[in-house]
Amino acid sequence: MRRLLLLSLIALLALPAAASAERGQAVLFEAPRELRSDDAALRAQTLDEIQGFGVGWLRVILYWNEVAPAAGAAAPPDAEERDPAAYDWSRYDRIVDEAQRRGMKVLLTVSGPVPRWATRDRKDHLTRPSPTRFGRFTDALARHFAGRVDAYAIWNEPNHPDFLKPQWTRDRHGRDATSARIYRQLFRRGAAGLRRGGADRVPVLLGETAPRGTGEVVHPITFLRRAMCLDVRWRLGRNCARLAADGYAHHAYTTRRGPYFVPPSPNDVTIGALGRLNRALAKAGRAGAVRKGLPIWLTEFGIQSTPDTTFGVSETTQAEYRAISERIAAANPRVVMFSQYLMRDDPPVAGAATALQRYGGFESGLRHSDGDAKRAYDAFRLPLAAIRGRTRTTLWGLVRPATGATTVSIDYRAKGASRWRFLKRDRTDARGTWTTTTAQRDGRRYRVRWVAPDGTRHEGPLTRSHRRP
Repeated sequence: MRRLLLLSLIALLALPAAASAERGQAVLFEAPRELRSDDAALRAQTLDEIQGFGVGWLRVILYWNEVAPAAGAAAPPDAEERDPAAYDWSRYDRIVDEAQRRGMKVLLTVSGPVPRWATRDRKDHLTRPSPTRFGRFTDALARHFAGRVDAYAIWNEPNHPDFLKPQWTRDRHGRDATSARIYRQLFRRGAAGLRRGGADRVPVLLGETAPRGTGEVVHPITFLRRAMCLDVRWRLGRNCARLAADGYAHHAYTTRRGPYFVPPSPNDVTIGALGRLNRALAKAGRAGAVRKGLPIWLTEFGIQSTPDTTFGVSETTQAEYRAISERIAAANPRVVMFSQYLMRDDPPVAGAATALQRYGGFESGLRHSDGDAKRAYDAFRLPLAAIRGRTRTTLWGLVRPATGATTVSIDYRAKGASRWRFLKRDRTDARGTWTTTTAQRDGRRYRVRWVAPDGTRHEGPLTRSHRRP
């Protein structure tokens, strides 16, 4: 399903088309291929790597149909739906428990596909899930994971037909984003179920929206507005209560055009158009649809790279684009969480007739599917963004893991040169963030060196400068 979703996501992303004070911003990691594996050594190695980066959060998507009894049957099982014992949680218990033993936090996204018997017409696993049954399920889920989950999110990409149907319907008034209305009820009942189950003090996130709309996918801003019961003038509908959300989750993927790409539709939100989401949430807060100042969690993000030559960028560009994207997120006053989707790329499809079919999954990992590290691996530990201005180049970076203020060394390589030269040292803040400027020189490359608290020497990859449009 993730492979089909990527093809849909890339297709919609490929459609034509200020400095502020930085705050502390957490980072989460999602590595489903490794952490859902039955290979205990692979799971341990992956968690070691993630922790070694200083990342303290994991995102795990729990699919309702994977744990529910008789998920393929049309008739509901003879079981109490609020009873945790009615479900098989074993695969997810393993991930959550291993994270907890390491002191890591878990964001659990509870999502469709759903049991067939939990849909209105009982014909598939996506169309019109029952909000009532979903509330019973989240009640059981909260009881089962009591004290082990640090944040919940309701549904993965509910504005995408791979996870919720129908997205659109027509009536006498025209085309309606039906998925948003369905989702509103799923969120209300799901969040209420979590509270009944004892998770009343655990943050619950709204959204988890895909970045762009198509004829089949609802634009995220349109979806947000309709799910919050707001009209085209951002006025709250009569008899519409405020949604009890603690944050808004979004997947701000961009295209090959890079992190500064701004989609032509004002209702789409990529990383380069994140201000649109800020403004939408501000209007929703003023209208009373959600609480004011609702924070943004960017819960799924990555840059597609080679070996996907159709939609991916080079390994060098992947590392650069990801660093610039993290800088954009860090400078946004609403964003409290950034993310990395995948440790290893999805494996290629053997015997595929075309490159698109062979690499139809996600190639946003820090490692290739065979485990070899990309340049993004070292760049994730030492992200470096070089933003070229008229006369000065701004250098921004992070060190991971940061245990307090530390010193980085910055080198440069002149255009056409093969030798690195020392440029300057800079001091980070307590969170590991640093920024400096240097004279603008065409063709100059940069890298960062850093000695970690344990004495390990780290060196980031070559980084080119990019001009902000």
